Order: sequence, then C-alpha cells, then structure tokens
Amino acid sequence: MRKIRNLNDRWQFTGPEGISSEVNLPHTWNNVDGQDGGNNYWRGLCTYEKELDMPEFQKGEERVYLEFLGVGNRARVFINDTQVCSHDGGYSTFRVDVTEYLQEKNHLVIQADNGVNDRVYPQKADFTFYGGIYRDVNLVIVNRLHFALDDFGGPGIRIIPKVKGQDGLVRIQTFTDSLSEAYQEKCLVHLDILDADGKVVTSGTGTDCMLKISDVHRWDGVKDPYLYTAKARLEHDGKVVDEIRSRFGVRSFHVDSKKGFFLNGRSYPLRGVARHQDWKGLGSAITKEHHEKDMELIREIGANTVRLAHYQHDQHFYDLCDEYGMVVWAEIPYISEHMPNGRENTISQMKELIIQNYNHPSIVCWGISNEITISTSNKKDMLDNHRMLNNLCHEMDPTRLTTLACYAVCGPFNPSAHITDLVSWNLYLGWYVPGLFLNDLWMKFFHFCYPKRCLGYAEYGCEAMPNLHSAKPSRGDHTEEYQTVYHEYMLKCFERNPYLWATHVWNMFDFAADARDQGGEPGMNHKGLVTFDRKIRKDSFYLYKAYWSDIPFVHIAGSRRADREEEITTVKVYTNQSKVSLYVDGVLVEEKEGDKVFQFSVPLKGTIKVEAKAGNYKDTAVFNKVKNPNPAYKLVKKKSTSANWV
Repeated sequence: MRKIRNLNDRWQFTGPEGISSEVNLPHTWNNVDGQDGGNNYWRGLCTYEKELDMPEFQKGEERVYLEFLGVGNRARVFINDTQVCSHDGGYSTFRVDVTEYLQEKNHLVIQADNGVNDRVYPQKADFTFYGGIYRDVNLVIVNRLHFALDDFGGPGIRIIPKVKGQDGLVRIQTFTDSLSEAYQEKCLVHLDILDADGKVVTSGTGTDCMLKISDVHRWDGVKDPYLYTAKARLEHDGKVVDEIRSRFGVRSFHVDSKKGFFLNGRSYPLRGVARHQDWKGLGSAITKEHHEKDMELIREIGANTVRLAHYQHDQHFYDLCDEYGMVVWAEIPYISEHMPNGRENTISQMKELIIQNYNHPSIVCWGISNEITISTSNKKDMLDNHRMLNNLCHEMDPTRLTTLACYAVCGPFNPSAHITDLVSWNLYLGWYVPGLFLNDLWMKFFHFCYPKRCLGYAEYGCEAMPNLHSAKPSRGDHTEEYQTVYHEYMLKCFERNPYLWATHVWNMFDFAADARDQGGEPGMNHKGLVTFDRKIRKDSFYLYKAYWSDIPFVHIAGSRRADREEEITTVKVYTNQSKVSLYVDGVLVEEKEGDKVFQFSVPLKGTIKVEAKAGNYKDTAVFNKVKNPNPAYKLVKKKSTSANWV
C-alpha cells in the first residue's frame, strides 16, 4: 500500500546573492522584494538541496516517486548529479519515478527558475511571479503495480457523474499504466462508492465502470455541498497492492443567455469573488491554514462562486471549494501576452489543470486565457492557439464549459470573445474610465448585439486603502469611501441585468503586483475587499455581506474616518436586516426601514459615539469634529497608468 513521507523540512537554499541558508518549505525568495514595488524583484534561478537517506522499500516490488505540488515557474530535479526530470509550469503537481537513481546516501538538488523566457506562462501580468518551492514536496512509495502517478500529475482516477431522474450514474475510470500486458490478466480493480458517512452505497469492478446511485444526494452549492467518495483498489493474485480515493459530487448545471446560471435545474446566480493565492510577507509560500482562512472570509461574505485567478491553485483550496459549495472557474496562466513559442506550454498546463482537477464538483468551467489581447504580435496564431485549447478542453472533458476573460478595451466584436462557450469581461468602468453608468450601457449593448451569447463580469473593482478617506470621495482617490460608492452602484447594476452568468469581484484580497506604482502603496494591487494580511475587512466587504449573506449583522461604514470636518455628517450603515436604529451618545436619533444600505444625517459637535442596532445586532463608532482631518487621510494623486493594470 502507499506510503507518503513529507520532505518539507531542512533544505539548503542558495539564493540570488549566492548565499546559502537552511529553510523549510513552503518557501519563496520573493516574499519581500516581490511586494515592495519597483518591478525589480529577483527573477532567475535558485537552488534547493537536501540529503536523503535511502528510504525503506522493497526493491523489485515497490517504486519510489518524488512529488512536487508547486515549483515556480520552471523546475529541474537532480539526484546524485543526474537530472531526473524537468517541469515547465509553476502552479501544478508533477512527479518523477526515482527508484533507479537511489543510493544509500542521496544528494537531492532542485533548481527553481522564475526567470524571463518566451516559452513558459506567465511572463506578463499584473501580479508577482514568485519563485521557489512554495508548495509541499513528498516521497511516495507504491507497489510496482499501481494506479497511475505519471499521468500529468493526476490522481489516477477519473469520475464522471451524471444526473438521471432521481438517480446518479457515475462512470469511474482508473488508469494503471504501470501494468504490463503480462500482469493485466492477473489484476482486478474493485470500486466502491461511499456516502458522506463512509457507508458503501454501490460497488463494481473494472478499469472503466458505470455505477448507479439510487436516489442520489446532489452536490447543491453552498446550501448543501454533499460529497461522495470513490474508492479504487488494485488487486493482484487476490492481494490488494494499491488503493486510491477521490471525493466527488453529483450535480447538473447549465447556462442560459437570458437567465444566467442554473444549478440542478434551478436558477442560481453566480455572485462571488476572484482570488490570488499570496499573503503579505509570505508571498505564495502559504500553508493549509492560510488557505482555510481565505475560505473562511469568502464564506463570511456570502459568495457562492470563486474565480481562481490566474493559474492552477493548491489542491487543498479546490477541496475546500468542494466542501463548502463554491462554484469554481479554474484557469491556466495564458495571460496578457501571446507567445508564439509558448503554445506547447499552454497545452501542457491545460492538460495538467484538467487531469489533476477533473473530479472536483465545484469546477464548472475551464478558463482558456485572460486579457490576451493586451499585447498580441500575431493575431492569427493567437486565435488558432485559443481554438486549439477550446477543442482540447472539450475533448478531455465534455461535461464542462469553456470560458475566457476579455481585456477592458477588447470590443464585443473581437473574434477572441466568441471562441469559448462562455465569455466574461474585465471592466473597470467608473475606476480607470469615468462613468459608472457605462457599465449598464456596455452590458445592454453586448446583450443586444449577441442575445444568445452568455455574458459575465470576470473582473470589476476599484482600489481602496484603509488609511485613505474623504468626505467627498472621487474616482482615483484610493479611499474606502469611493470603493463603497463604486460597489454600491455595481451591485444595483447586476440586479438590473440578471442575465449575467457570473460576476466576480476583483479582488477578494489585496495582492502583490511588484510592477505597480500607482496612487496607492507601491507593488500592491489594493482592489481587495480585505487587506493583504487578511486583518482588515474594508467597508465594501460588509456591503457584499449585506447583499449575499444570510447571517445577521450590522456594520457602520466609514468608522476609520474618525476625524471629520463637516457640521452634519453622514453615517452609512450596511446590514442584511430590514430595520436599523441609530443612537448618538445613547439617545435614539432615528429608526429606518430599508434594504442593505441605510444613511443617517447626524450633527457633529466635539466627540460623539454612534451606535447602530438591527435586531439583536449592533455596531459602534466614534467620530470627532476637527478643523482639518488627519493628513494621513489625504492622498497624493498620481497619474493613472494604462487600464491593463487591473
């Protein structure tokens, strides 16, 4: 049976300066310089070395694999000075059989390279391309007869569920490329499907088997994300030699160009966020606990969908999406720039994305590219690459849809917008471009021109920093106040245009983009609803919570703008309750009935304590009357850069 040993501890890292130090994984060398601006973070080759004793295994009967869950962005693996594999792609799992290279004492060297090249995506985008071994490394020992470990990093099992009436038909394929013809006749695959309590509900045999789950319990989004488990056992001469398990869900979905997304036959508008995987001070080298904190915050806001941008994310996060019912858009980093020499890399990264993630019920679409028309030197070759990837996705997975995200100035008639099954736009009308009303016009115009084309908003948002405030917020000022104005409009806009198949806020969290030097903090994209360190929920976070979450709460927006110069100040309250009572210094000032956003006018003299109550819930804030607000509230405006920085 399989034995897995984690190898994260005690690596000797030699970094950009040629200095060696001991590190534990996950690790990146860009956790500081990749977040401080200047577009000068180290991109190149660094090495990780480790001494490895001969693992205990039965020679001739077992095989030893090295498993890497993520190395940015190109990797070469050496054992005892012999190169045993290379891998191009910084976000996916890869493995290598090292059995024949092992000695009693072994010197393991991994070269990680995030340097500039014209073959491996991404090379141009508005986020930091972290280098390093930033996910786990494992040693996997298996019987010489085992389920596939060499199939593009996949799990060795593919589960294809289908709803038929009240039942579920589940096709399970297992892959055993380790078996020669001589052994195939002596081997048998046993299959069990277990319910959420671990009880076997149906069984079968064979490498390609159709099983029926009577009265199937469907995976039904955030309200009921029910998961089954498929267990496959490989038996040789009556003895089980390998076993794998994979969770899955049974659900149906479709998209209507006039009514949006449907899950299990009912309308299910997808309203959620996009997510980058990095954290302040850590970069991409984060642990399971960090992934779980991200999911906790996404769940708190009440989102039901996540766009996992702009690359393959950690398997643990896909598992969390399955467990909590998030509908997922998964994509490869074919982004911003078409590279004629990068075609093979788009193919390999797409194959890895699909094969490694096929069984996740949360995923409903594969993303082909993002903003590829920003800079395209060969339009014909780029379009051909897209058609090829679209066909590849449908060949590998006919059960899901394809999509892509178009650049803001990519017009609705651009041929790249009409290749995939679905399309979404990254639009920042009201932020990079004046006029929030343009969002309504744009949506209606596209829908008028292409009434049968399913349209979504893949990115929309505006920058906000919790230390920047204004009594009169305006576009480009990076204040929390303008961010709320922007998002209040967008949420109403989506209600007016219900045919959108999905909307994804850009972004759930602030993230690093070292090339940035705009009005906010250098090296950062501050469009998040939560700060980079995940410590501050911006006011807009609570606006979305009011719209999307059923968990009762009340929040006073603008509480960080404590010092105010106006005689009559506006107190804005967000809640999902229908009635709000406002108290000033303990005295009831006004009670209002309304929906999500409540505004009160309050005289401001000296220091006042404001309390908002909604049912059994309350929030407080303190405001001070001053002649001039704190200078930290004032923003030194810089000329906005081009709209491709989104």
